[in-house]
Amino acid sequence: MEIWESWWDEQAGDRARCALQHGTLGTEVLLWCPAAGGGPAEWRRGDTVLGTYPAPGLALPNTTLAHEGHYSCHHPGTSETWATICLRLGYAPAPPAVECWAISYPQAVNCSWVLDPEPLLDTDFVATYRHGVGGPTDTGECVLTGPRSCSFGNVRMFSLTPHVVNVTAMNPLGTASRILPFLLENIIKPDPPENLRVSRIPGETKKLLLEWSPPGSWPFPEYFPLKYRIRYVQEEESSVTKMIGPYEQTSYTLTGARPGTLHHFQVAAFMDSGESSAWSLPASGMPWMEP
Repeated sequence: MEIWESWWDEQAGDRARCALQHGTLGTEVLLWCPAAGGGPAEWRRGDTVLGTYPAPGLALPNTTLAHEGHYSCHHPGTSETWATICLRLGYAPAPPAVECWAISYPQAVNCSWVLDPEPLLDTDFVATYRHGVGGPTDTGECVLTGPRSCSFGNVRMFSLTPHVVNVTAMNPLGTASRILPFLLENIIKPDPPENLRVSRIPGETKKLLLEWSPPGSWPFPEYFPLKYRIRYVQEEESSVTKMIGPYEQTSYTLTGARPGTLHHFQVAAFMDSGESSAWSLPASGMPWMEP
């Protein structure tokens, strides 16, 4: 598939105006010289003469990225320039692989997506959402928060009717969409806990105090309290990971710690619905040692 549009060739020293042509990698791309009038034309790539080719134009079989560049066609006798073409190669977008998480439940839903394979061409996205049949108050734009992410509010708690997100990818070679339905409570996934601290307790050679904060993106911890799991390893047994919890408080006193040994900790947050967060950044500590 080939797409044409007018474009200023920024790489050409004289900023020549050229026809921007897009083609699909791995296929044959035909560069067409409109002024040739059905006759032969001399083709060049940059300043290199490729030869004189009959109509309809210059065929590039099994294209690779090495074929990208600035081409021109000329009168085979006078070398008059008939057209300049800037060739860009890539792929039409595949349907985006979309995932959505309520990291700030119940205020908003955050979605992100990837394309496989990468189109290698500038690709734009439109993302929308709806709830149920999508009345005027339940339909809207998922506002882009990054090149391939968006966020929307106006969610319905405890609804048995799915929310639906539709992401459409568009580039010069094509358009593709993906629809993702979900129940809000099934996609709860907090961000990791923050500010994990490990402190020794004076006089306690086998105890450590852990303290942390709920994720800053979790808007109402007092109304929607999180639960926490803790995992840790001891420096001398780094291949053995121990897991404890769940706990509802944001602190925990570890007993039975090995005296004189460094311990490494991480904490994850979750609710009874949805999925657990990723693990927090690690923090380390060693129990109190007698002077």
